[in-house]
Amino acid sequence: MIPELRRRAYLGAMQVASWLPRTVLPFAAPSRPELLEPPQAEIEVETPVEPVAAAPAVARETVPAPAAERPKIEVPRPAAQPRQAAAVVEEAAPVEEKPARVAAPPPRFALQLLRAGDCALLVELPTGEPFQSRDPAYILLKDLLRAAGLPDSPQLLGEPVRWPLLVRGNLDQGPQAALEFVQSFVAARLEEQPSICLWLVGLPAIRFAGEGDAQSYNRELQIEGLGACWALPGLELLMEEPARKRELWQAMQRVRQRWLKSTDA
Repeated sequence: MIPELRRRAYLGAMQVASWLPRTVLPFAAPSRPELLEPPQAEIEVETPVEPVAAAPAVARETVPAPAAERPKIEVPRPAAQPRQAAAVVEEAAPVEEKPARVAAPPPRFALQLLRAGDCALLVELPTGEPFQSRDPAYILLKDLLRAAGLPDSPQLLGEPVRWPLLVRGNLDQGPQAALEFVQSFVAARLEEQPSICLWLVGLPAIRFAGEGDAQSYNRELQIEGLGACWALPGLELLMEEPARKRELWQAMQRVRQRWLKSTDA
């Protein structure tokens, strides 16, 4: 019989982990009783499963896995032309609405056209009514005519020009319309009776016949269609500010040569 140690060496070489002899072997170690018992069947113990609360509907929705990002390939684009870029900017810029043009209110004045010798006079009527013989403004006008060497009893040329012409209506009666009307009115009268010099007495006469302003006082103007003109302050302004008469007299010494030469001839 094989001794126990050699037998174990053989079994180890054959990779036999456990074995049982059919009979009692001499010189063998006693067998272990647990190895001779038949194997017991494994009993499966059921583990109680706890009820799981229903997840909200949002949690049950499966979120799709993010797709793998595809590599971006940049394609070079041609640069925009300057004209195209300017057009894009114009389209993007907001369009500003222009405010509606408001018509200028009609000016208010009254003018009287007179004639004294070889001169015509377009005079502002301070009260809006024709001159009366005892009006202070008319007396001052007669003094100016005598100082200028002209007849001191001027002749009326037509009715006074009062602006605006109409109290109601849609007719344009702004400053430009007033200028065109006054110039055409005076030009028509001067065509009938030509004059050497036209006096423009008062700011309305200077503005709507001579196209000037207060800076034109005591100056000579050359107006197309009206010829040579002389701008004077208004009669009422001369009465309120007597110091202006000195400047007026100095200017008259230069201008009066126009009609004095024609009188001497």
